[in-house]
Amino acid sequence: MKLPQLPNELTDFQPELGLILGSGLGFFADDRIEVVGRLAYGEIEGFPVSTVPGHAGQFVYGTLEGKRVICMQGRFHFYEGYQMSELTLPIRLMHHMGVHTLFVTNAAGGINRDYVPGDFMMLSDHINFLGTNPLIGWEGDGGVRFPDMSEVYNGALRSKIRAWAQAHGVDLKEGVYLATTGPSFETPAEIRAFASLGADAVGMSTVPEAIVARKFGMRVLGISCITNAAAGISKTELSHEEVSETADRVRPQFADLLAAGVKLA
Repeated sequence: MKLPQLPNELTDFQPELGLILGSGLGFFADDRIEVVGRLAYGEIEGFPVSTVPGHAGQFVYGTLEGKRVICMQGRFHFYEGYQMSELTLPIRLMHHMGVHTLFVTNAAGGINRDYVPGDFMMLSDHINFLGTNPLIGWEGDGGVRFPDMSEVYNGALRSKIRAWAQAHGVDLKEGVYLATTGPSFETPAEIRAFASLGADAVGMSTVPEAIVARKFGMRVLGISCITNAAAGISKTELSHEEVSETADRVRPQFADLLAAGVKLA
């Protein structure tokens, strides 16, 4: 898939760090980034557009903690009908612009019974339950054809953020994220199966972007906001509204954690 043409003001900005903001977490771009410019996805020829509530659908670029950052205020999901090559196109663009570190955030359901809505989980690893891989059929474009995945989420970055969280009294969990296709939430039987595989949280994103970022040798950090207990653990019906409400409730804590991560990167 050919890379689309971007405005000169964006490519000339030369971002060094990329941020992907998950469901209900887009506020971070407006609250914390010293914005230089914005570019709606719909203004980029051939680019996907976000169709899910809570995803604004634009690039926001500027400075944060002394670093040049480009932020996806809204991402794409496999369940929206996009091909893997389309939903990971932003990572290819970031690599082309010079981004060397990628922070991926998401809203996730808690499988680990020690997790409660409002907790944050730093990804130690992931399980790809999407039934496909974004690198299938992909040649050219640079990067590694067979990327090593033994440490997808950068250990040095995780150590720094773990230390920051301990010093600031933040109860930051660490665990394994499992990605499903969605858009239906998981069944209780599926959640029991995922728990037996070692998953601590479940969601519908993040893994494709992380795989492509590793292909290009980027450092990757993943943070989940646990917005609900997973099916069979939760005593209420799951809804996207609950996801957005929880993300909004922990807005200041999430912003502090992510900004600290950028500073330490």
